[in-house]
Amino acid sequence: MSALLVPPSRTPQARNRGVALRTITAETYRAFLASPDGVALGAGFLQCPSWADVKEGWRAQLLGWGPDPEAGALTGVALVLLRQFPGTRKYFAYLPEGPVADWNDPDVDGWLGPLLEHLRRAGAFAVRIGPSPVYRRWDAALLKPLTGPGRRLGDVLASEVDPLGTAVAERLRACGWRRCGGDGTGENGDGDAQPRHVFHVPLAGRTTEDLWSGLNQEWRRNVRRAQKEGVEVVVGGAAQLPEFYRLLGITERRDGFRLGRSLAYYERQYAALNAEEPGRMKLYLARHRGEILAAHTMITVGRRAWYQTGASADHRREVRPSNALQWRMLQDAHALGADVYDMRGVPSTLDPEERTYGLLRWKLGTGGQVVETLGEWERALGGSANHALHRAFQAYLNRR
Repeated sequence: MSALLVPPSRTPQARNRGVALRTITAETYRAFLASPDGVALGAGFLQCPSWADVKEGWRAQLLGWGPDPEAGALTGVALVLLRQFPGTRKYFAYLPEGPVADWNDPDVDGWLGPLLEHLRRAGAFAVRIGPSPVYRRWDAALLKPLTGPGRRLGDVLASEVDPLGTAVAERLRACGWRRCGGDGTGENGDGDAQPRHVFHVPLAGRTTEDLWSGLNQEWRRNVRRAQKEGVEVVVGGAAQLPEFYRLLGITERRDGFRLGRSLAYYERQYAALNAEEPGRMKLYLARHRGEILAAHTMITVGRRAWYQTGASADHRREVRPSNALQWRMLQDAHALGADVYDMRGVPSTLDPEERTYGLLRWKLGTGGQVVETLGEWERALGGSANHALHRAFQAYLNRR
């Protein structure tokens, strides 16, 4: 099912202290994201209009607020995905890693209030958001010597606690929001749909030589090994997505996880993101003796780049195709002017005996930082009926 982008004329205008909120066109939305003010807000790919075309089974609205949204005078935007509760005309509203807003604004309620009112009028019984401020950071150098049985990220004093993230969390709690999964550091994102713990490699102000020296000895050795063995890294295209998907199935079985995505999903994602901006999503391939041994996807928006999904074969792993891919992707993200290379989710475990720790260990080798985001937050949109629907919807999701 394709997303429904509601035209501006069908949406009531919400105002609060001079802030107007309206549905806007995809063109107006994209123009804001590309503007200096929009780039400064650091929107993720999950808040691009194209993501509405990736998510089947959801309706979508593109919202903007500011002095004059219809004229493009905006201060924030949001892609809202709406999932209908079976048997009702009510919707669960989801803003993945959104809204795209200035969380430094001392009057957060000035735009968040109209947003919630608009969603309530649109038939939403509850809403989930993913605020962008960072909560805590742990440098790779700090974590490496602190692994041990039963240890988790929350057991280690963070390298940095972001005061903005702390303030936003307190404000959301005061306004009745609930952090999904609570405030602990559980294994799989604490109930969030998107990973709460991610891994960032800072790129701004660094040279390629800095990035190389930031890799640990094992990573540098593995990249050199790949080069010596003749591993070739190239950028593929849509025609290679079936091979990527085949390798992903091998990776899932080997590493004991299941993403639950179809080949059609990745084909739809590749087509939608690149139709919005050519080259937004790239498929990197590592070949050895003519065979594709690994394939990774990278997405770029503004001054951010993401390593989204990686896949590799079970054989010839000793030639280190995945290390070669990541080194090439890091260099390309740097050349594109990205401020940060986001390697996406990592587990919160620091226990080497846990299976998932291997993923964290691999990413720590790049010398970056584990970043705990604020995670996802939910609240019902007023009234006993909406609260009851919210509870029923949570139970419905738990049964699926």
